[in-house]
Amino acid sequence: MQPACQIKRRVLSKGCASPAGRRLFVGVQRRRTLFGFGHLAQRAPHTARILVVDDEEDILLAAKLLLKRHFASVETLRDPARLPELVRRNSFDVLLLDMNFAAGAERGTEGLALLSQVIALDAQAVVVLITAHGDVTLAVEAMKRGAADFVTKPWENQRLLATLIAASNLRKSRLEASEFRARSRGLAEATRIDGEMVGTSPAMLRVFQMIRRAAPSGANVLILGENGTGKELVAREIHRHSKRAQEAFLRVDLGTLSSHLFESELFGHRRGAFTDAKQDRIGLLRAASGGTLFLDEMGNVPLHLQGKLLTALERREVTPVGAERPEPIDVRLICATNLAPERLADENVFRQDLLYRINTVEIALPPLRERQEDIPLLLEHFIAIYSEKYNVPPKRLSATALEGLMAHPWTGNVRALRHAIERAVILSEGEMLESADFSLAASGAAPGSTAAAAPVPESARLDAVERDAIVRALEAHGRNISRAAESLGLTRASLYRRMQKHGL
Repeated sequence: MQPACQIKRRVLSKGCASPAGRRLFVGVQRRRTLFGFGHLAQRAPHTARILVVDDEEDILLAAKLLLKRHFASVETLRDPARLPELVRRNSFDVLLLDMNFAAGAERGTEGLALLSQVIALDAQAVVVLITAHGDVTLAVEAMKRGAADFVTKPWENQRLLATLIAASNLRKSRLEASEFRARSRGLAEATRIDGEMVGTSPAMLRVFQMIRRAAPSGANVLILGENGTGKELVAREIHRHSKRAQEAFLRVDLGTLSSHLFESELFGHRRGAFTDAKQDRIGLLRAASGGTLFLDEMGNVPLHLQGKLLTALERREVTPVGAERPEPIDVRLICATNLAPERLADENVFRQDLLYRINTVEIALPPLRERQEDIPLLLEHFIAIYSEKYNVPPKRLSATALEGLMAHPWTGNVRALRHAIERAVILSEGEMLESADFSLAASGAAPGSTAAAAPVPESARLDAVERDAIVRALEAHGRNISRAAESLGLTRASLYRRMQKHGL
């Protein structure tokens, strides 16, 4: 094999076999002065693995000399018949693929056939086509069939580099999105039994009917209801019965996103976009593409951030922080909030144009106190689940305990009921669950208790005071978590932990 320096001298002295190859090679030698992208060469090589497929040796040589300075791995292939085998055995981030291989070929049928084979072997493959000036229309057709982009011969080095870097970022985004979807499906399967919706009351039957009608439509859905009523369960049921059921279901708690991370978490960012952006990150809106995006705590998003979200939803595209070009999104949108309808109608709280965008279908979940006839069924359901989960003999509920549980206010709704049952199943010693097995002292006497109350421990009294303060703060601020936390002198995260502790 000839040393690289001899190859360079031979090509420069005798000239490349094709004018395009000669121009490209000279461009590599003069990249700093002619094209002004010397700053790219000074960076660490991009981690992407590139495969260049072309039947002209000079094109392959010029491409490799250029790209090896900017990418961790650059391989070339002159025989297109070997491409499927290489793709099957290796994981390339970007394929730079010529469209014509046979002598005099101009129709691009070989390139289209290879493109189809590659995508069939790797659904996440990112292919950039190489085409002559007259093949632009054909290249656009190929992009409709799955190609990511195209460059024309003779290419400009700086544009080729930018195209391949963007393509490698797309490959990374696709792989991350695929991983998100796999995790989402696993989580949905793991929580499906525990998260089953139960109820026979007229109010819940209306909810089930709305779910059946809305799910296959693909329309945006807004779910209203107090904390603990099961808004996420409704969202998952809609997704499970939709045409996107096999794709990702991603939940985003908008109330926990800080202002400075809002765009990064939802839209993604590019490496170096801000101080802690050490690598590219796909946003949740992109990760959910093809599936369902559940935006929880929608009412707690500040007004100035509501506008950014509205723009993304209207245009169905997002621009990652630090990126120059927008990226398309394709999501089924389901939103939820605990704000009352009159609060949502207040322009100072929620943008009305955003409200119109998200509530094509509106589902209102009733609080547990308005469907008490469902409590016995819920008790039976959760007792069966937690008896199996904690590997204990099936428990039964005494009549006295049932009477007390039916009379309890359940301000924390189904979530609080579920936690009470779980605790009772774990701590009870006998097969029968009695009133004493339920710790509901924060709201009064234990369920079903008719005897004189025993002295309440200091810790229980403090818990009751804390719970009462949280309830009053939430009510005073229309259940806006951010404002309630501020009035209590707590962070949002601290308030969430205390709400969970008290079943709120």
